[in-house]
Amino acid sequence: MKIICVGRNYIDHINELENQKPDEPVVFLKTDTSILLKGFPFVIPEFSNDVHHEVEVLVKINKVGKYISPKFAHKYYNQIGLGIDFTARDVQAKLKAKGLPWEISKSFDGATVLGDFVDKEQFADLQNLSFQLEKNGEVVQNGNTQDMLWEIDELISYVSQYFTLKIGDIIFTGTPAGVAKVASGDELVGFLEDKKMFGIKVL
Repeated sequence: MKIICVGRNYIDHINELENQKPDEPVVFLKTDTSILLKGFPFVIPEFSNDVHHEVEVLVKINKVGKYISPKFAHKYYNQIGLGIDFTARDVQAKLKAKGLPWEISKSFDGATVLGDFVDKEQFADLQNLSFQLEKNGEVVQNGNTQDMLWEIDELISYVSQYFTLKIGDIIFTGTPAGVAKVASGDELVGFLEDKKMFGIKVL
């Protein structure tokens, strides 16, 4: 199982982190050991003082594929979900400043939250899905897939040019603006089209 993440796919998030708009999707991987076990709290790692939440729409691959055309990409998934890509921003910033890979800031134990998945047929338009992250009862991230720079099917096609997609692989499609530091005691709840997809506590 691979966890494939797409960065800088929402222009407002690109602007808030003062990053450059990419010409192609920014892709990185997370390990399966980074997945937070269901029912467990997220524990802030000792090596970071600035872990940020990044809520994202997820796609679960259900068919093996390579060099997938965008027009056929819809055949390779039937479930949509919601999750969090936790990021140790201070660690990431230090590594990026040195021009080094920054996987350890994204792929540490517990850094990947996988919420529920639902049949994509429940939605009339996958490119018009609203999603939110609440922190302690307040909406802190509010996004819509219509604001993606690259749509879901385009991302699947792009990724498949480099990695063979296998059943069970999960693609994180990018986060909107509003990423921010989490603190011990925070309660994080994610919603996709007003349906609660996950709820976790931060320790």
